[in-house]
Amino acid sequence: MLDNQKIRSHFPFFKHTELVYLDNGATTQKPQNVIDAITDFYTYHNANVHRGVSEFASNTTALYEQARTKLAHYCQVTAEQIVWTKGATEAINLVASSIDAHIEKDDVIIISGLEHHANIVPWQTLCKRTGAKLHILPVDANGVLNLDVSLAMINTLKPKLMAISHASNTLGNILPIQDLLDAAHAINAITLVDGAQAMQHLRPNISALSCDFYVLSAHKMFGPTGVGALIAKPHSLSLLSTYQTGGEMIERVSFNETSFRHGNARFEAGTPNIGGVIGFAAALDFMGSSEMATQLAVEKELYQYTLNALKQIDGIKIYGDLNNNIGTISFNYKDEHNLDVATLLDQAGIIVRSGNHCTQPLINLLGVAGTIRVSLSCYNSFDDIDRFIVALKQAIELLD
Repeated sequence: MLDNQKIRSHFPFFKHTELVYLDNGATTQKPQNVIDAITDFYTYHNANVHRGVSEFASNTTALYEQARTKLAHYCQVTAEQIVWTKGATEAINLVASSIDAHIEKDDVIIISGLEHHANIVPWQTLCKRTGAKLHILPVDANGVLNLDVSLAMINTLKPKLMAISHASNTLGNILPIQDLLDAAHAINAITLVDGAQAMQHLRPNISALSCDFYVLSAHKMFGPTGVGALIAKPHSLSLLSTYQTGGEMIERVSFNETSFRHGNARFEAGTPNIGGVIGFAAALDFMGSSEMATQLAVEKELYQYTLNALKQIDGIKIYGDLNNNIGTISFNYKDEHNLDVATLLDQAGIIVRSGNHCTQPLINLLGVAGTIRVSLSCYNSFDDIDRFIVALKQAIELLD
């Protein structure tokens, strides 16, 4: 049986509240070591990186670059493949804003019907600039990707670029990412994977996936907000033009001409979020700890427990792929508005997410105004789910 109290004890949030937090797809709570690392940086190590010659500044630079090495180890890539960004959204925008030279009029860009707005709008904008055409891999009425049709579309349309989520933020579906990447690689397409939801739950080997670009956000991995990364194959970075200019990413500047640094350094202009990156390193330490070794089993057990409890309530409609899932459940109750249900849950101290979850096209395809989303993490417990189900049944009694 699930026993995650040791993991839960690392999170001060749960020591100071009776709230049931089931909105981990939006952001995860932070363990004490992350909070301490950020406080320690600003208390004892606050200096800019890569610039000072003092031992004090050099030590801060070392801490900052150690974080890059830790992320590389976690993702099974090299440190030179990592570009620090503000998050997955900026990482996608970096690629979409910098790859125009390789996208021509009438080229095809493919995404799926499950995508977050952050993996839709940048490609729409690129298409408007270049005259490329955006095509959508289809999902069925329940929100599950049609793999056979998707593979046929890739083979027929021969996209220049494919951008696909590893797991759906709305439904929790784990996409058949390797099949899609293999098909795209066979026609030499440029590939980007949105791993914002997958990184905590799936811990993918990014080298094995062999996509050109993979993006992530620290705050969905127990780290701070405002930090993320673009992970790229070395030769894939060379496909991108300079994204932002200024300090740090330059090699030499005169009033007549400027040359830029090479590799990942070319995309890191200005003073970075140093404290956030160091806090993210602490989050990676936590994710690699012995307590987290059984995280995936914990989440799978809790997911099944939650799913079974919801299925026993008449009138509940659950969407998505319930077998290949990161631990996120989207549902509605009869014709009741999702916001009404979520508001009643909130009044009972249960934090869930309601609405379109930044996936308006997917929600429209499902034919609903929105859904109620429960997204689980390692620190959630059976007691959390029991309290959620009791509160849900009470909400239903009020609404019926």
